[in-house]
Amino acid sequence: MKVIIAAAGTAGHINPGIAIANKIMKEDKNSKVIFIGTERGLENDLVPRAGYELKTINAYGLSKKISIENLKKMYLTWKGLKEAKKIISEFKPDIVIGTGGYICGATITAAHKLNIPTMIHESNSFPGRAVKMLAKNTDTILVSFKDAIPRIKKAKNVVYTGTPVKIRRREYGNSEKNNILTELKLKGDMPIVLVSGGSQGAQKINEAIIEIIKNKMNKNYQIMWATGPKQYDIIKEELEKNNININNIQDVKIVPYIYNMEEVMNVADVIVGRSGAMTVTEISNIGKPSILVPLPNVSHNHQFYNAKVLENIHAAKIILNEELTGEKLDKNIEEIIKDKTKMYEMGKNARKVATEEAEDKIYEEIKKLLK
Repeated sequence: MKVIIAAAGTAGHINPGIAIANKIMKEDKNSKVIFIGTERGLENDLVPRAGYELKTINAYGLSKKISIENLKKMYLTWKGLKEAKKIISEFKPDIVIGTGGYICGATITAAHKLNIPTMIHESNSFPGRAVKMLAKNTDTILVSFKDAIPRIKKAKNVVYTGTPVKIRRREYGNSEKNNILTELKLKGDMPIVLVSGGSQGAQKINEAIIEIIKNKMNKNYQIMWATGPKQYDIIKEELEKNNININNIQDVKIVPYIYNMEEVMNVADVIVGRSGAMTVTEISNIGKPSILVPLPNVSHNHQFYNAKVLENIHAAKIILNEELTGEKLDKNIEEIIKDKTKMYEMGKNARKVATEEAEDKIYEEIKKLLK
């Protein structure tokens, strides 16, 4: 099987694509998978790290406003369509799969024009503009939430699969766990709070953690904090203003990005982060208590409703973005870690909505489409 996967921008688009690629290679080791992305996004780091070839084209998200900047983007995106057609014609894939975002526009359209079977995975409950526009000419659309199905008009075939993720629940022995903690420079006898605002970081969450560190609030827990690559240096400077060395803070480890996220999530005790579809799926698959801060001002407030899935089953606490402070976050962390029974129950509840079979369902849909 020869497959092209279009994935660009944030990890929320790229990692599901990598998960699908990994499933294809696991089931058929003779398969060939390449990715199409842009020169700007995290795909330039994550795709090669996963062992796949990345080819780049011009592609941009377009606004409805008429401006010189938007006209330039329109021209470059039209150019990207021709670039995608060239890559597809040379590679001759059996199927082209998009995992959401503006990169799908050029790639799926090019594949459709070349009569190549197409598939898109939409991870949010409210589908994006690109998916809605491409629905009519895409053979199969896969969704993470059932309530997304009626929102995709004129689609040929919509299938609920859940979100494909690379991260799985692992049971580590004492030796394995100690090795992971040693690598992270964390202790084994103190609760670990994993903080991550996603691949780009989350400024409001980062501000709350800075407040916790400045005031040395984390007396009863350790912090493993991924700031996001673009915010790391800013945070480093902010801490330096308070005579705090980012590489030498007691019970705190700060990095721009966590590449071994599966290991870190499995050894963590509590997870603090946004509530994108992928994050919610990973938390439920791992089975950890969480404190979620939904990203505001997103289409249909979908992150809030993602977070409610876990809050409604007593697996997570929600703090609204505008209400988040270091003091409030610390209080919520303390409430969870002080009661080990509650912490265990929250993690157990999260597992009730796990969708670990998403890759299997997607692979079955790929086989159906190629028959």
